[in-house]
This record gives sequence, structure tokens and C-alpha cells, in this order.
Amino acid sequence: MLNNLLQKMMGGKGETRSSDVARKRLKLALVCDSLEVSDEVLTNLREDLLDVISRYFEIDRAGFTLDIDKTEDYSALVMNTPILSSLRR
Repeated sequence: MLNNLLQKMMGGKGETRSSDVARKRLKLALVCDSLEVSDEVLTNLREDLLDVISRYFEIDRAGFTLDIDKTEDYSALVMNTPILSSLRR
């Protein structure tokens, strides 16, 4: 929430346009195809990561994103997890 407010105050982009979301999904699909990672594997990885992170933090599951960025030199798994609070044990 605070990040959104700061972005709006600083002139950052506001709401994500559907065309941007579609472009990002297409890019992810193309990278996954080139890495030979199926949608099922990516979905299972996403759920596994959510389960593990949820043991230690209260997170915004709807805000969780998992992407694969690929350049000529490397591929990177990029995860964004909004943390709401730390779980006390």
C-alpha cells in the first residue's frame, strides 16, 4: 500500500494496464518454452514456494509473482512476495 502511494506521489505509473499484463505473460510463456519448463512445473514451483514462505511470513498470496528473465548470458527466476508480517514462533 505504501509503495503504491509513494509511486503515485512521485509520478510513477499507477494501475497496470491489461496490455502490459498480457505482454508480460507472453514474454514469460516464450521464456518458459525456450527453457522447456511446462506450465505445470511452474505452477507447482509457485505453490511450493508459497507454502515454504508462508511458514515464516504472513504474505499477500494474491500479490505473489514468479517470473523467469532470460538474457543471452543467463536465466533468472524472479520472485516478488509482498510480506505482511513476520510469524512469531
